[in-house]
Amino acid sequence: MTNNLPPIASPARTRAIMEEFGFRTKKQFGQNFLTNTDVLRRIVDAGEVTPDDDVIEIGPGIGALTEFLAASAHQVLALEIDTNLLPVLAETMGPYPNVTVLNQDVLQADLPALVAEHFDGQHNIKFVANLPYYITTPILMHLLTAPIEIAGITVMMQKEVASRLTAQPGTKDYGSLSIAVQNGMDVEVAFTVNRNSFVPAPNVDSAIVVLHKRQEPRAAIANQAAFTKLVKGSFAARRKTLWNNLQHLYGKETDAKVKIKAALNASDLEPSIRAERLSIEKFAELQKNLQNEGLL
Repeated sequence: MTNNLPPIASPARTRAIMEEFGFRTKKQFGQNFLTNTDVLRRIVDAGEVTPDDDVIEIGPGIGALTEFLAASAHQVLALEIDTNLLPVLAETMGPYPNVTVLNQDVLQADLPALVAEHFDGQHNIKFVANLPYYITTPILMHLLTAPIEIAGITVMMQKEVASRLTAQPGTKDYGSLSIAVQNGMDVEVAFTVNRNSFVPAPNVDSAIVVLHKRQEPRAAIANQAAFTKLVKGSFAARRKTLWNNLQHLYGKETDAKVKIKAALNASDLEPSIRAERLSIEKFAELQKNLQNEGLL
Protein backbone atom coordinates (compact mmCIF):
# COMPACT_ATOMS: atom_id res chain seq x y z
CA MET A 1 0.00 0.00 0.00
CA THR A 2 1.16 3.56 -0.60
CA ASN A 3 0.55 4.97 2.88
CA ASN A 4 1.02 4.02 6.50
CA LEU A 5 -2.64 3.29 7.10
CA PRO A 6 -3.80 -0.30 7.53
CA PRO A 7 -5.50 -1.83 4.45
CA ILE A 8 -9.02 -0.61 3.77
CA ALA A 9 -10.20 -4.22 4.13
CA SER A 10 -8.93 -4.57 7.68
CA PRO A 11 -12.03 -4.87 9.88
CA ALA A 12 -11.05 -1.92 12.08
CA ARG A 13 -10.45 0.43 9.15
CA THR A 14 -13.60 -0.68 7.34
CA ARG A 15 -15.60 0.18 10.45
CA ALA A 16 -13.81 3.50 10.85
CA ILE A 17 -14.48 4.50 7.22
CA MET A 18 -18.16 3.60 7.45
CA GLU A 19 -18.52 5.48 10.74
CA GLU A 20 -16.67 8.55 9.41
CA PHE A 21 -19.06 8.85 6.46
CA GLY A 22 -22.14 7.52 8.26
CA PHE A 23 -22.42 4.90 5.53
CA ARG A 24 -24.74 1.91 5.77
CA THR A 25 -24.68 -0.89 3.21
CA LYS A 26 -27.68 -1.12 0.90
CA LYS A 27 -29.36 -4.38 -0.02
CA GLN A 28 -30.62 -2.98 -3.34
CA PHE A 29 -27.00 -2.66 -4.50
CA GLY A 30 -25.91 -6.01 -3.08
CA GLN A 31 -23.28 -4.36 -0.89
CA ASN A 32 -21.17 -6.79 1.11
CA PHE A 33 -17.69 -5.46 1.85
CA LEU A 34 -14.70 -7.81 2.04
CA THR A 35 -12.75 -7.57 5.28
CA ASN A 36 -10.19 -10.29 4.56
CA THR A 37 -6.91 -9.05 3.09
CA ASP A 38 -5.70 -12.57 2.31
CA VAL A 39 -8.74 -13.11 0.07
CA LEU A 40 -8.07 -9.81 -1.71
CA ARG A 41 -4.46 -10.76 -2.40
CA ARG A 42 -5.61 -14.09 -3.78
CA ILE A 43 -8.15 -12.41 -6.07
CA VAL A 44 -5.43 -10.22 -7.59
CA ASP A 45 -3.17 -13.26 -7.92
CA ALA A 46 -5.95 -15.31 -9.54
CA GLY A 47 -6.47 -12.52 -12.08
CA GLU A 48 -2.72 -12.41 -12.71
CA VAL A 49 -2.88 -8.62 -12.50
CA THR A 50 0.44 -6.97 -13.40
CA PRO A 51 1.69 -3.54 -14.56
CA ASP A 52 0.94 -4.76 -18.09
CA ASP A 53 -2.78 -4.61 -17.31
CA ASP A 54 -5.45 -1.93 -17.24
CA VAL A 55 -8.25 -3.10 -14.96
CA ILE A 56 -11.95 -2.23 -14.84
CA GLU A 57 -13.49 -2.91 -11.44
CA ILE A 58 -17.25 -3.11 -11.01
CA GLY A 59 -18.66 -1.97 -7.68
CA PRO A 60 -15.55 -0.91 -5.74
CA GLY A 61 -17.54 -0.20 -2.56
CA ILE A 62 -15.20 1.61 -0.19
CA GLY A 63 -12.13 0.58 -2.19
CA ALA A 64 -10.91 -2.59 -0.46
CA LEU A 65 -10.18 -4.53 -3.66
CA THR A 66 -9.39 -1.34 -5.61
CA GLU A 67 -6.47 -0.68 -3.28
CA PHE A 68 -4.92 -4.06 -4.03
CA LEU A 69 -5.54 -3.67 -7.76
CA ALA A 70 -3.91 -0.23 -7.75
CA ALA A 71 -0.76 -1.73 -6.25
CA SER A 72 -0.48 -4.26 -9.10
CA ALA A 73 -2.08 -2.79 -12.25
CA HIS A 74 -1.07 0.00 -14.60
CA GLN A 75 -4.44 1.76 -14.36
CA VAL A 76 -7.69 0.98 -12.55
CA LEU A 77 -11.07 2.28 -13.66
CA ALA A 78 -13.68 1.68 -10.95
CA LEU A 79 -17.38 1.91 -11.81
CA GLU A 80 -19.59 2.61 -8.78
CA ILE A 81 -23.37 2.94 -9.06
CA ASP A 82 -23.98 4.26 -5.52
CA THR A 83 -23.50 8.05 -5.41
CA ASN A 84 -23.17 7.91 -1.62
CA LEU A 85 -19.89 6.02 -2.03
CA LEU A 86 -18.25 8.64 -4.24
CA PRO A 87 -16.98 10.85 -1.37
CA VAL A 88 -15.79 7.73 0.44
CA LEU A 89 -13.82 6.58 -2.60
CA ALA A 90 -12.48 10.10 -3.16
CA GLU A 91 -10.80 9.82 0.23
CA THR A 92 -9.76 6.18 0.27
CA MET A 93 -8.40 6.29 -3.31
CA GLY A 94 -6.70 9.67 -2.84
CA PRO A 95 -3.26 8.09 -2.42
CA TYR A 96 -3.57 6.16 -5.70
CA PRO A 97 -3.07 8.34 -8.81
CA ASN A 98 -3.60 5.36 -11.10
CA VAL A 99 -7.23 4.92 -9.96
CA THR A 100 -10.20 6.65 -11.60
CA VAL A 101 -13.67 6.32 -10.05
CA LEU A 102 -16.79 6.93 -12.15
CA ASN A 103 -20.41 7.00 -11.04
CA GLN A 104 -21.59 4.45 -13.60
CA ASP A 105 -23.89 1.45 -13.90
CA VAL A 106 -21.84 -1.11 -15.82
CA LEU A 107 -24.99 -2.40 -17.55
CA GLN A 108 -25.59 1.07 -19.00
CA ALA A 109 -21.96 1.96 -19.61
CA ASP A 110 -20.46 2.33 -23.08
CA LEU A 111 -17.47 0.11 -22.37
CA PRO A 112 -15.60 0.75 -25.65
CA ALA A 113 -15.91 4.52 -25.08
CA LEU A 114 -14.68 4.21 -21.49
CA VAL A 115 -11.72 2.11 -22.58
CA ALA A 116 -10.82 4.62 -25.31
CA GLU A 117 -11.10 7.56 -22.92
CA HIS A 118 -9.32 6.21 -19.84
CA PHE A 119 -6.79 3.66 -21.13
CA ASP A 120 -3.83 4.15 -23.46
CA GLY A 121 -4.42 1.08 -25.64
CA GLN A 122 -0.96 -0.28 -24.78
CA HIS A 123 -2.02 -2.60 -21.98
CA ASN A 124 -4.19 -5.69 -21.57
CA ILE A 125 -7.74 -5.04 -20.39
CA LYS A 126 -9.01 -7.12 -17.50
CA PHE A 127 -12.16 -7.06 -15.40
CA VAL A 128 -11.92 -7.79 -11.69
CA ALA A 129 -14.89 -7.44 -9.37
CA ASN A 130 -16.85 -8.60 -6.38
CA LEU A 131 -20.16 -8.82 -8.25
CA PRO A 132 -23.49 -8.08 -6.55
CA TYR A 133 -25.23 -11.44 -6.20
CA TYR A 134 -28.61 -10.21 -7.41
CA ILE A 135 -27.28 -9.13 -10.79
CA THR A 136 -24.29 -11.39 -11.39
CA THR A 137 -25.58 -13.09 -14.54
CA PRO A 138 -26.65 -9.92 -16.43
CA ILE A 139 -23.30 -8.27 -15.68
CA LEU A 140 -21.34 -11.33 -16.74
CA MET A 141 -23.25 -11.68 -20.01
CA HIS A 142 -22.80 -7.95 -20.62
CA LEU A 143 -19.02 -8.36 -20.30
CA LEU A 144 -18.91 -11.45 -22.50
CA THR A 145 -20.74 -9.68 -25.32
CA ALA A 146 -18.94 -6.33 -25.00
CA PRO A 147 -17.18 -5.29 -28.25
CA ILE A 148 -13.77 -4.94 -26.62
CA GLU A 149 -10.79 -7.25 -26.37
CA ILE A 150 -10.74 -8.62 -22.82
CA ALA A 151 -7.65 -10.47 -21.60
CA GLY A 152 -9.38 -11.94 -18.57
CA ILE A 153 -12.32 -11.71 -16.19
CA THR A 154 -11.89 -12.50 -12.49
CA VAL A 155 -15.06 -12.13 -10.46
CA MET A 156 -16.47 -13.11 -7.12
CA MET A 157 -19.98 -14.49 -7.14
CA GLN A 158 -22.35 -16.71 -5.22
CA LYS A 159 -20.86 -20.20 -4.98
CA GLU A 160 -24.02 -21.69 -6.44
CA VAL A 161 -23.74 -19.55 -9.59
CA ALA A 162 -20.07 -20.48 -9.94
CA SER A 163 -21.09 -24.14 -9.92
CA ARG A 164 -23.50 -23.46 -12.79
CA LEU A 165 -20.83 -21.66 -14.80
CA THR A 166 -18.41 -24.57 -14.58
CA ALA A 167 -20.92 -27.46 -14.72
CA GLN A 168 -20.47 -30.25 -17.24
CA PRO A 169 -23.17 -32.12 -19.21
CA GLY A 170 -25.04 -34.70 -17.18
CA THR A 171 -24.82 -32.80 -13.89
CA LYS A 172 -27.62 -31.05 -12.02
CA ASP A 173 -25.98 -27.62 -12.29
CA TYR A 174 -25.51 -27.80 -16.06
CA GLY A 175 -27.85 -25.51 -17.95
CA SER A 176 -28.26 -22.62 -20.33
CA LEU A 177 -25.87 -20.40 -18.34
CA SER A 178 -23.15 -23.08 -18.48
CA ILE A 179 -23.50 -23.26 -22.25
CA ALA A 180 -23.70 -19.51 -22.82
CA VAL A 181 -20.44 -18.95 -20.95
CA GLN A 182 -18.45 -22.07 -21.80
CA ASN A 183 -18.90 -21.90 -25.56
CA GLY A 184 -16.57 -18.93 -25.82
CA MET A 185 -14.71 -19.00 -22.51
CA ASP A 186 -12.54 -21.30 -20.45
CA VAL A 187 -13.91 -21.13 -16.91
CA GLU A 188 -12.44 -22.23 -13.61
CA VAL A 189 -13.14 -21.70 -9.93
CA ALA A 190 -9.92 -20.38 -8.37
CA PHE A 191 -11.07 -20.70 -4.76
CA THR A 192 -14.06 -20.29 -2.47
CA VAL A 193 -14.66 -17.58 0.13
CA ASN A 194 -16.42 -18.06 3.44
CA ARG A 195 -19.37 -15.75 4.09
CA ASN A 196 -17.71 -14.54 7.30
CA SER A 197 -15.14 -12.65 5.21
CA PHE A 198 -17.73 -9.93 4.55
CA VAL A 199 -19.48 -7.08 6.35
CA PRO A 200 -22.36 -7.63 6.48
CA ALA A 201 -22.05 -11.40 6.07
CA PRO A 202 -24.22 -12.70 3.19
CA ASN A 203 -26.34 -15.81 3.60
CA VAL A 204 -24.17 -17.87 1.24
CA ASP A 205 -20.53 -18.61 0.54
CA SER A 206 -18.80 -17.18 -2.50
CA ALA A 207 -16.36 -18.30 -5.17
CA ILE A 208 -13.74 -16.59 -7.29
CA VAL A 209 -14.23 -17.46 -10.95
CA VAL A 210 -11.62 -16.82 -13.65
CA LEU A 211 -12.64 -16.65 -17.32
CA HIS A 212 -10.41 -16.46 -20.38
CA LYS A 213 -11.56 -16.19 -23.97
CA ARG A 214 -11.01 -19.34 -26.02
CA GLN A 215 -9.07 -19.03 -29.26
CA GLU A 216 -11.97 -20.78 -30.96
CA PRO A 217 -15.49 -21.37 -29.57
CA ARG A 218 -16.41 -24.94 -28.73
CA ALA A 219 -19.09 -24.81 -31.42
CA ALA A 220 -19.59 -22.47 -34.34
CA ILE A 221 -22.98 -20.78 -33.99
CA ALA A 222 -24.41 -19.34 -37.20
CA ASN A 223 -27.47 -17.78 -35.57
CA GLN A 224 -26.79 -16.81 -31.96
CA ALA A 225 -30.36 -15.66 -31.24
CA ALA A 226 -31.83 -18.94 -32.49
CA PHE A 227 -29.21 -20.93 -30.58
CA THR A 228 -30.00 -19.09 -27.35
CA LYS A 229 -33.72 -19.65 -27.86
CA LEU A 230 -33.13 -23.38 -28.44
CA VAL A 231 -30.92 -23.81 -25.38
CA LYS A 232 -33.13 -21.82 -23.01
CA GLY A 233 -36.24 -23.55 -24.31
CA SER A 234 -34.65 -26.98 -23.93
CA PHE A 235 -34.01 -26.28 -20.24
CA ALA A 236 -37.36 -24.55 -19.63
CA ALA A 237 -38.73 -27.61 -17.82
CA ARG A 238 -35.71 -29.59 -16.67
CA ARG A 239 -37.70 -32.66 -15.69
CA LYS A 240 -39.32 -32.92 -19.08
CA THR A 241 -37.74 -34.63 -22.04
CA LEU A 242 -36.08 -32.73 -24.84
CA TRP A 243 -38.96 -33.85 -27.08
CA ASN A 244 -41.54 -32.17 -24.84
CA ASN A 245 -39.56 -28.96 -24.50
CA LEU A 246 -38.98 -28.73 -28.25
CA GLN A 247 -42.70 -29.11 -28.89
CA HIS A 248 -43.34 -26.23 -26.53
CA LEU A 249 -40.80 -24.19 -28.50
CA TYR A 250 -41.74 -25.04 -32.07
CA GLY A 251 -45.32 -26.28 -31.88
CA LYS A 252 -47.36 -29.42 -31.29
CA GLU A 253 -48.95 -29.51 -34.71
CA THR A 254 -48.34 -32.67 -36.75
CA ASP A 255 -46.07 -30.87 -39.19
CA ALA A 256 -43.93 -29.42 -36.39
CA LYS A 257 -43.66 -32.81 -34.67
CA VAL A 258 -42.49 -34.45 -37.87
CA LYS A 259 -39.81 -31.81 -38.32
CA ILE A 260 -38.67 -32.02 -34.70
CA LYS A 261 -38.36 -35.81 -34.93
CA ALA A 262 -36.40 -35.50 -38.16
CA ALA A 263 -33.99 -33.05 -36.57
CA LEU A 264 -33.54 -35.29 -33.53
CA ASN A 265 -32.88 -38.29 -35.75
CA ALA A 266 -30.36 -36.36 -37.83
CA SER A 267 -28.63 -35.34 -34.58
CA ASP A 268 -28.61 -38.97 -33.36
CA LEU A 269 -30.70 -37.99 -30.31
CA GLU A 270 -33.45 -39.98 -28.67
CA PRO A 271 -36.65 -37.97 -28.02
CA SER A 272 -36.57 -39.20 -24.40
CA ILE A 273 -33.21 -37.57 -23.64
CA ARG A 274 -33.11 -34.55 -21.34
CA ALA A 275 -31.36 -31.31 -22.19
CA GLU A 276 -28.77 -31.66 -19.44
CA ARG A 277 -27.23 -34.60 -21.34
CA LEU A 278 -26.40 -32.54 -24.43
CA SER A 279 -22.97 -31.01 -24.93
CA ILE A 280 -22.53 -27.57 -26.46
CA GLU A 281 -21.45 -29.20 -29.70
CA LYS A 282 -24.56 -31.41 -29.74
CA PHE A 283 -26.82 -28.40 -29.20
CA ALA A 284 -25.13 -26.67 -32.14
CA GLU A 285 -25.69 -29.76 -34.28
CA LEU A 286 -29.33 -29.91 -33.24
CA GLN A 287 -29.80 -26.24 -34.08
CA LYS A 288 -28.37 -26.82 -37.55
CA ASN A 289 -30.72 -29.74 -38.16
CA LEU A 290 -33.75 -27.83 -36.82
CA GLN A 291 -32.84 -25.03 -39.17
CA ASN A 292 -32.59 -27.48 -42.05
CA GLU A 293 -36.15 -28.51 -41.21
CA GLY A 294 -37.28 -24.90 -41.35
CA LEU A 295 -38.03 -24.56 -37.65
CA LEU A 296 -35.65 -21.70 -36.80
